Amino acid sequence: MKKVSLILLAVLGITISCSDETTIYSDPQSDISVEENDAVLGNSVVYDKAGVLDIIDENEIAGKSLSGKAEEQAGDYPLTLVAQINSPSFDDGGENLTASHIDVVENYAYVSYNTSEDGYAGAIDIIDVSDPNSPNVTSRLYYLNADVNAVKYDGGFVYLVGGVDSEKSVTATSNSFVAKINASGGRFDVGSGITYGFQTGYNSTDIVIDGNKVLVTSGKEGSLTIFNKSDLSIISEYPADDLRSVAIYNDEIAVLDASKGVSVLDANLNVLREIAINTDFGQATKRTIGFTNENIIVAEGAKGAGVYNAANGNFIEHIAIPINPEGVDQSDQVTNAVAVNEEALLMANGGAGLCLSEDQDSGSSLVGIIELDGSINYVESKGDYIFAASGKNGLQVIKMNKPDSSLESRCENLNYYSGSSSLTVAASTIKEYKGSKRFSRVNVYGSLLLCGTWTVQNSAYVYEDGIFEMNGTFVVGRNNNRKNFTVDADATLKVEGNLTIYGDLILEDGATLEFIGNSSVVYIAGDVIRNGNTTVNGTFNDYNNKF
Repeated sequence: MKKVSLILLAVLGITISCSDETTIYSDPQSDISVEENDAVLGNSVVYDKAGVLDIIDENEIAGKSLSGKAEEQAGDYPLTLVAQINSPSFDDGGENLTASHIDVVENYAYVSYNTSEDGYAGAIDIIDVSDPNSPNVTSRLYYLNADVNAVKYDGGFVYLVGGVDSEKSVTATSNSFVAKINASGGRFDVGSGITYGFQTGYNSTDIVIDGNKVLVTSGKEGSLTIFNKSDLSIISEYPADDLRSVAIYNDEIAVLDASKGVSVLDANLNVLREIAINTDFGQATKRTIGFTNENIIVAEGAKGAGVYNAANGNFIEHIAIPINPEGVDQSDQVTNAVAVNEEALLMANGGAGLCLSEDQDSGSSLVGIIELDGSINYVESKGDYIFAASGKNGLQVIKMNKPDSSLESRCENLNYYSGSSSLTVAASTIKEYKGSKRFSRVNVYGSLLLCGTWTVQNSAYVYEDGIFEMNGTFVVGRNNNRKNFTVDADATLKVEGNLTIYGDLILEDGATLEFIGNSSVVYIAGDVIRNGNTTVNGTFNDYNNKF
């Protein structure tokens, strides 16, 4: 680690703003280190459990048996785990860092970490996610004397908020701080200086950037403070008892105060309306709010997520935590954060996992619990990805595998698949479907065309003389539970899109593998086993050089 020590410059750079509670300075302090070892960054990315993710559905959650009933149906949301980013660590206080917040902008994810132990320690990772099969930690910054509770990226800078031990800091006037660090191109540049601002409160908890303003909340005896984005000087403040989160929708600002509920403010920080919430939000815990169309969704701890009408504050529904895992303390079965991606509603429920529901006209409908390790502290979802902060297990990168809206003409008029999770196509039978489903297994004796996105938890098999054609995305197995895709004697597999196999691709004597077009990608974690005389035709990207 490269340690930055420019205390003299920090002292020379100090200026006092219009508030006695805020100090602005523009140089790094001695308690910051930058990771210089590329091997450390590279080894942070692990693929041990990459592959098809199961979703524990409502029947499994309730402990209901399917014995004597209709067979299990293919599920929606064919999710795959791309990789896990292990939490940073350092000696003398940084051994137990946990992921606390995520911001995703274009090709980069910015992840903050704080400590689960007494004292202060934190870090920030910048992760390049432009290649969906190979995320890469491009830069890492350690805070040896500060928790980092939330992070945002804007215009070439990372803005972070957290808590610092002001008694051990040369420059800190309060425990609650906001910092601005140059980070263009996916790398921190602390040599150009770090600008800090301080505000009242025990710990800064959340941050939003709105134009040329930075809005920061702080907890006990804190405030919503609006800083000037250029130099972090204070513009205005709204004192509050215990703020946990802030969100903006149109011209309105909503803040979550753990002592009473949600306050909706105008741009001048005048209260427009209050939404009283009778919930135990816990002491110094992560809780967030967010807008989704006309509603406000509030992470309410043990109660789950509360949904309220943003215009009048009326209560709409509670989305409860659906499971009570054995061996998990009740205090860790709480909703910490909520994210929305189109119809998908994701709840970070701590030790009760990452819950997926679907927003419908009649209210939310439970899909299930996504199969992930760790206590889920925070969740963010943009585009085709879900990013889950899973405590000491670091960051989990999940691909949603949404179907491409521009399928080839042959796929446009197909029926959507609805049926068994074990798809079997009989000999002399032709089946053609489009959609986006999770299968248990796929067996093809006849002819099958699948257009869209599909995952298979167990094996896939094209039997002798069978034909399987795919257009879109097809994923088999998982790294810690590898399954094979077998193309039997004289059978044919045609690929147009992305084929991923966490296991082996087995081509038996006389098998044909054909790639259509010029942009197909094959990701094989195991081996390509060619038994006898096999044929591979077409242009494709052999991602792991297995052919």
